[in-house]
Amino acid sequence: MKKCLLAILSLCIYNISSAQIIRGTVSDEKGSKLFGASVYEESSYRGTSTDLEGKYELRIKDSSPIIVFKYLGFEEQRISLSSDKDTVVDIVLNSKDQQMETYTVEALRTDEKTPMAVQNISKEELNRNNLGQDLPILLNFSPSTVTTSDAGAGVGYTGLRIRGSDATRVNVTVNGIPINDAESQGVFWVNIPDLASSVENIQIQRGVGSSTNGSGAFGASINLMTDKTSNEAYAELDNSFGSFNTRKHTIEFGSGTIRSHWNFQGRLSSINSDGFIDRASANLRSYYLSASYQKNKTSLKAIHFSGKERTYQSWYGTPEGRINGDVAEMNRHADFEGYSDVQRENLLNSGRDYNFYLYDNEVDDYGQDHYQLHFSQGLNDKWRINLAGHYTFGEGFFEQYRNQDDLSDYGIFVSAPANLLIPSTDLIRRRWLRNHFGGLTYGLIRESEKLKLRIGGAYHYYDGDHFGEIVWLENNPGVDHLQNYYQNKAYKNDANSFVKLDYLLGAKTDLYLDIQARFVDYSTMGLDNDQRFLLVDTNMFFFNPKIGLNRQIGKGSRAYVSYAMGNREPTRNDFIDAPLGINPKPEQLHDIELGYESKNSRLSYGANAYFMYYLNQLVLTGELNDVGSAIRTNVPESYRAGIELQAIWRANKFVLLEGNYSFSQNKISNFTETIYDYTNGFDIVENQFSNTDISFSPSNIAMAQVRVFPAENLEIALLNKYVGLQYLDNTANLDRALDPYFTSDLRLRLSLDPKFMKEIEFTALVNNLFNTLYSSNGYTYSYIFGTSVTENFYYPQAGRNFLIGLRLNF
Repeated sequence: MKKCLLAILSLCIYNISSAQIIRGTVSDEKGSKLFGASVYEESSYRGTSTDLEGKYELRIKDSSPIIVFKYLGFEEQRISLSSDKDTVVDIVLNSKDQQMETYTVEALRTDEKTPMAVQNISKEELNRNNLGQDLPILLNFSPSTVTTSDAGAGVGYTGLRIRGSDATRVNVTVNGIPINDAESQGVFWVNIPDLASSVENIQIQRGVGSSTNGSGAFGASINLMTDKTSNEAYAELDNSFGSFNTRKHTIEFGSGTIRSHWNFQGRLSSINSDGFIDRASANLRSYYLSASYQKNKTSLKAIHFSGKERTYQSWYGTPEGRINGDVAEMNRHADFEGYSDVQRENLLNSGRDYNFYLYDNEVDDYGQDHYQLHFSQGLNDKWRINLAGHYTFGEGFFEQYRNQDDLSDYGIFVSAPANLLIPSTDLIRRRWLRNHFGGLTYGLIRESEKLKLRIGGAYHYYDGDHFGEIVWLENNPGVDHLQNYYQNKAYKNDANSFVKLDYLLGAKTDLYLDIQARFVDYSTMGLDNDQRFLLVDTNMFFFNPKIGLNRQIGKGSRAYVSYAMGNREPTRNDFIDAPLGINPKPEQLHDIELGYESKNSRLSYGANAYFMYYLNQLVLTGELNDVGSAIRTNVPESYRAGIELQAIWRANKFVLLEGNYSFSQNKISNFTETIYDYTNGFDIVENQFSNTDISFSPSNIAMAQVRVFPAENLEIALLNKYVGLQYLDNTANLDRALDPYFTSDLRLRLSLDPKFMKEIEFTALVNNLFNTLYSSNGYTYSYIFGTSVTENFYYPQAGRNFLIGLRLNF
């Protein structure tokens, strides 16, 4: 028995002696030692607390552990230990009172314990490619993401889809304030150019995500937080130049902290590009200003940013015959569409950069002014409150030259026998939008060792005025100018409240609960652009519950499972394009997510599986409205199911590899295609499809990056992207599809630290290195006129092109 006890005691002594010991002190930014700070190993929650002198000592047996330092009222810190030797680590925790502005997004964001698929993108990551292209292009390498550019070069009208969901299904907020248009629910990034230069970080939640403000997230939510204040004064000059006469000029500045409490920051930007598509120029101006006051647990921050865009339209796309260089097909297209001789010549003599529009002022001209006021107050060590008010004013138009339009389409009729007006004429029209969007958001947060409670919500109002004017008519002496040939008003009230609960059930398991109630009231009334009288008045109530579990598994690993239900209202076009007597139904989504993640100092990887089941999803019918926008209809049942894989491997100090791969199936149970037959008047033909693919939902999306660091301040990176086959409609017809494409970009970054300034950074980016000829977006429609006709249109992207940038930091 003695020998047995002696052996056990010896084994215990060996285990204790072989354990790694980490010791040190924990203090605040002023040097004061913190008593009672938590210090623990993340994988096991094995830990200790600091003593009266702020000292701690922790024994660790795992290799390469992640150590967490927490103290109420201070920013949490994590460190990764790569050595198995005893280590001394002194930690300085930053007071949360000095970063109160970060709380403006806390109620909407998730953390490392939330059971959802999340990606966090830092300012440094954004800056790697930020040479003037729009924000969607900068997010191109995110999982399950496809981006596109109307002008083909990433400047102007750009967009993205996540998990096959377009911009109307991706919720976007800036500091917790919705950016999605209240009626179309889309995000027009061209209205807020170069916002990326004023963004501190971005969080992308794929799927339904956690409760947010604004329209429901059916593909993802994107939360942007603008620049945090800097204690030191700074100035930055950022200039870039490239193909298609693309150029960006940005000036940023910060005052640093003035009199311990005040801080001012700003940015002024100008971006111009001729575009890859002929005449698809973009002239973009924007600025960003902020002023903040912080004292103790109080923070007040005023933000104003504005954007002004004038882009030459390239919305029409390129006919398939022009893409393929098929002269016979181009002539057939011109015959069916009734092209004039000038239009036919333009089509036949162009290339992949074809632009249908020829009128010099065929432009989109729009501006937006955003105002935000954020207030944060720490009530005590556990409670804090956030309040924000916001207002956005937008105004602009798009101008069009119309060839031989019927005057009756504008409410102008020929009166016989005087007959002063001819029935049709060439004309120029403008379609205007003037809108106001404002509201309030709130958040109440309680945080303790085991519990994090977030109560939040918002109220938003929208007032939109849609109207049109004719600015020129040919050969019509009776009418030389017509204001408001149509006019209608739209109003929307949107209110929501949510409660989120993160609760530590045990040493390694967290419970997540999230319940949201949302009320939407939308109405529009007046004369529409097709001379129809609009009358829409509807209200909807949505209940959106979410629940999940997060489980720590071993060292730096976790597994999670969650269920979320989301509901969202139809868009303006869904209401006004619906057949007479039929109202579109709200959509509902049931989203199940199951994932695993593992992280250490050299390798991070994860897998996320999802099943998204839709009721009454709005999908494309195959019809177009009078301005060429796709018409949608509800389908009873559809689903998206897939798996997303991600990995980052630091092979050594010279090489870093990163990649993601998404595989999915996206199906509609039963779909009815609508086709018009003009052969003998006007008939409707309906074709039935079962278990068909959802349009613009590629089954395969992949990204791979190789980043090499041959010297301390030098990086060379090869960035690769693959997007699989995408159908243009819901018939799974290979003759109406976007071909798969693979592109590679090459980036070189050199950073210098001279004595006379903080940093000089040079970046060179070659997009589409191997000159792949591809299209990233398109549309299709079919009709019958004696024979069946299908018209496919594509948005070709630029071949090999480059951007060069120089950033000077003072």
